[in-house]
Amino acid sequence: MIPPPVVQRGLLTLDRSLFRTTINVMALRIPASLTMECKKALGTDMLLEPKLRNVVDSDDGEKSKRLVLLNLSIINKDLDGASEKTKEYVKEKGIAITTSELTVGYDHWTADEVLRAILPEDIIDEAPSSFTTVGHIAHMNLKDDYLPYKHLIGQVIMDKNPNLRTVVNKMDSIDTTFRFFKMELLAGEDDMVAEVRESGCKFKLDFSQVYWNSRLHTEHERLVKMFDATDAVCDVMAGIGPFAMPAAKKGCTVYANDLNPVSYQYMVENKDLNKIKDNLKVYNLNGREFIRKATEDLEKSGYKRPPPPPPPAVQKGKKGAAKNEATTSTLDPTQATPAIAPVPAREEEAFSFKTFDHFVMNLPATAIEFLDAFRGLFRGRESDIPEPKKQLPMIHCHCFSKSDKPEDDVRERVEAVMGGRLDLDSVKLHWVRKVAPNKDMYCISFRLPAEVAFAR
Repeated sequence: MIPPPVVQRGLLTLDRSLFRTTINVMALRIPASLTMECKKALGTDMLLEPKLRNVVDSDDGEKSKRLVLLNLSIINKDLDGASEKTKEYVKEKGIAITTSELTVGYDHWTADEVLRAILPEDIIDEAPSSFTTVGHIAHMNLKDDYLPYKHLIGQVIMDKNPNLRTVVNKMDSIDTTFRFFKMELLAGEDDMVAEVRESGCKFKLDFSQVYWNSRLHTEHERLVKMFDATDAVCDVMAGIGPFAMPAAKKGCTVYANDLNPVSYQYMVENKDLNKIKDNLKVYNLNGREFIRKATEDLEKSGYKRPPPPPPPAVQKGKKGAAKNEATTSTLDPTQATPAIAPVPAREEEAFSFKTFDHFVMNLPATAIEFLDAFRGLFRGRESDIPEPKKQLPMIHCHCFSKSDKPEDDVRERVEAVMGGRLDLDSVKLHWVRKVAPNKDMYCISFRLPAEVAFAR
């Protein structure tokens, strides 16, 4: 590897010219016709530096000649540092050994290498070259030690990632009301409106005004995969719709809400952007109010579960026989074809009362606090819900925990707010990600307990 040149540490302004450097490398002068054979014979004894050619025009002006540049570990015309195979090949072919000047500049090195060359030595162990991408925006979270050099760092990050147009730094913790970060521009355009793709959907958003975390895409996909295409889903803290949009495109009936008016506006816009029809209803309410409002609205709408999609058509052969190349029939052709049993309807189809199958509550800092809204949500409807363990909805609530026993910690907090015990058979705690050294994000899923749903 070519090390970056020694640059004056502690610079506050990036000077790319300081990274221009010239080094001498050993080279073999060969006929152009021998190039492929020579490269094969030398193997790793050739120069194998990223972004650099190891075969160049000869420096003596001979158009029929080439220079094959050698590994930096080969230091002289005796080829010290080369393999015996290389030495024998060069001797056998009578190849001339020479030196060549190689000039490299700022573009040759990675962001990490550049930052390690210019930041003070006492803070380069963890050079801040990592970031999260949101469309054309790089979002950094710089530690205090790096703040004096923040604009230089931002410029390096943008230089080394040509898909970026904007680099920002988070200034403080997440806004607890509307879930977005205050941020400052480090480099590039002051353009916070980005477009991203996730789960087969397009999302437009103003990153300075709404919450978006690309690291949660696997969690978004995990929950959406749990929903049947005929399910009704209530997304209580929907943001700009990372759960709601793909669920609606899947075929679910979705009622989605966010308190942030900007998130609401982008949810409406993203509904159109993804060509989603009337199976997605969008609200701008407080979470507690929305849980009751959406439940009432769904029932008033005369909602009936859509029929399940038809089974795939059976391909017919030339003589009308069922044709399936993936399997081989073992039926006795002398026997009558057995009747195909009808697919049974979902058990809950027998019940006249319909409500949401799933509630999603993706506000990990405070979502548990909103669970009291489910207390008495179906009070007086006991006769309509004779089998609550089948008819009452599943709740998926995101939260944080610092406990050594997160299963107990999260369950106990949920039960305390709801004022009732969870049915342990329905409870599942899923680890989502680590957000701090002693703080993890989880999603607890459980069936709404009857004693809570019917509470007076």
